[in-house]
Amino acid sequence: MRHPKRAITRDIRTRRPKRPGREQAELEAATWPDRVRVSELMTRAPLTIRQDATAGAAWKLMRARKIRHIPVLDGSGRLVGIVTDRDLRQVILDPDIQAQLGQAPDAMNVLTVAEVMTWGVITVRPDSDLREAARVMHAHKVGALPVVEHGRVVGILTETDLLRQICRADAECSPGMAEIVVSYP
Repeated sequence: MRHPKRAITRDIRTRRPKRPGREQAELEAATWPDRVRVSELMTRAPLTIRQDATAGAAWKLMRARKIRHIPVLDGSGRLVGIVTDRDLRQVILDPDIQAQLGQAPDAMNVLTVAEVMTWGVITVRPDSDLREAARVMHAHKVGALPVVEHGRVVGILTETDLLRQICRADAECSPGMAEIVVSYP
């Protein structure tokens, strides 16, 4: 009888790559279409909010539309920041704010979006390469990039948009993929 460890071949056990000569660019090219533009995947005319709106109004919009990021505009319609569900959760759970303002609903209706939003927003242009946008999102650990053209927000690129493209590209490369079934105990 063979020893159970010997039933697994050495290359699987040591986790050596199957094709050691393949470079990262070749792997990317095999699974990702060439020169996909941000404008092809972005959500056009995204929901935006003014910086003088209350944090509660932003929270209600996010819940109603089931989104996690809203670009914030000033009075002239220029992008000044982005408010995320994480920004709003920090307001609700921050003990200092709760001590000053009382309950969470009060804090959400007293604070403005300008007080809770992220000011240093990273943007992308519609003609930017999708791979570069994905790298920027990964490097800066952000879940969405407002798409800006001539100083105006024309769209938003989110993690969901990127995942949708990956699934689409993977389906084109391997159409005979088995269906995944998720079961819960």
